[in-house]
Amino acid sequence: MTEYHNHYETLKVSPSATPEEIKQAYRRLVKLFHPDSNHELEDDREIIRINAAYEVLKDRQRRQNYDLQQGRSGRSDGANNGYSANRRAAGAQSSQHRQHRETALHADEHLHQWLTQVYQPVNRMLLTILNSLDHEVDQLSADPFDDDLLGAFQSYLHTCRSSLGRAQQSFRSMPNPSNVAGVAAHLYYCLDRLTDGIDELEFFTLNYDEYYLHTGQELFRIAAGLRQEAQVAMRDVLR
Repeated sequence: MTEYHNHYETLKVSPSATPEEIKQAYRRLVKLFHPDSNHELEDDREIIRINAAYEVLKDRQRRQNYDLQQGRSGRSDGANNGYSANRRAAGAQSSQHRQHRETALHADEHLHQWLTQVYQPVNRMLLTILNSLDHEVDQLSADPFDDDLLGAFQSYLHTCRSSLGRAQQSFRSMPNPSNVAGVAAHLYYCLDRLTDGIDELEFFTLNYDEYYLHTGQELFRIAAGLRQEAQVAMRDVLR
């Protein structure tokens, strides 16, 4: 007669365990019983049982079928007795738990997509703009009235505005998840301050009034602070 083993008992998890808990339990047991890890605990039969249990429980549809079979069988052996009460309780709430897990998974996917498609490219473009201003002003300060130097500075501002436009387009490309609303707000105001800062610097190239140069530099400084606040807020979200 084929020996029966309860898959949940084999992996030492509850029938209501999450997929991540099942994966972690499997990894822990494989390391424990694998002959390459610990010769004293070498047991081929145990490894076979662990692998068989994980093959069923890692797959959502196979796990559901297994749970249904377990519920109908009414086994009274020691493997089932330990979890029968938990299985009944888990079955009553399985739909709600599944919905919660799917909602959490969707939220994680949305956050990952926003990070890769919005936050990271916008952050890179902001750094390129912000980190280059001091060097460009130093170059121009050699002689602000030199046509070549002024032309180079105007070309630099044109490049900044082009990069800023791409950053704004990326920022608007998708709605932000609710848990990064603070991060998105800092980025929005950072982009806004940079727009004003570039405007002020372009005014300077038209009239040589240093008021506009200093105002533009100050707006860039404020924008840099807002970008850093966005980074801090993002680290808090990812903890």
